[in-house]
Amino acid sequence: MPLDQTARAELFTDARTHNQWKPEPVSDETLRELYDLLKMGPTSANTSPARFVFLRTAEAKERLKPALSAGNLDKTMAAPVTVIVAYDPQFFEQLPKLFPHADARAWFAGNDALATETAFRNATLQGAYLIMAARAVGLDTGAMSGFDKAKVDEAFFASSGWKSNFLVNLGHGDATGLFPRSPRLAFDEACILL
Repeated sequence: MPLDQTARAELFTDARTHNQWKPEPVSDETLRELYDLLKMGPTSANTSPARFVFLRTAEAKERLKPALSAGNLDKTMAAPVTVIVAYDPQFFEQLPKLFPHADARAWFAGNDALATETAFRNATLQGAYLIMAARAVGLDTGAMSGFDKAKVDEAFFASSGWKSNFLVNLGHGDATGLFPRSPRLAFDEACILL
């Protein structure tokens, strides 16, 4: 069944990238609900390489602060939650559990190029699922690059070996900080029917 117009608006047409935030907290229960939705999005061979670090405290945000670009600093420090969307380069160690239909671990173990490409692509997909899941549970989002990945990896992933991909601010957005909606490409500019 197609989603109704209200659901489509919440997820896509009315949803915006927020830069200002209301001082309303986001509960741990809401973050768990968000994850339980996003984890159901498909990845190739159910690899599920994304890892998510939810920065909720002032101390955690201070660890992130030196890595942020000037344009992302204030909005990130003000957001109730900032998520580091990362990936685990050793994701394939989980494949005996996640993809028990075949020896999928063997596809990636010892093939760093394939493992890195698969991890990055699928973690990026999972980051997009995070944005949609956040909207589905009533949160606003603000995804960003504009940070020093090496500094983030050193500050947060030195022991795990995870690699940062992008950041997403979460909370209840303040609509007064929205820019006018930017244009999008028309179907004929972005699509080919063969």
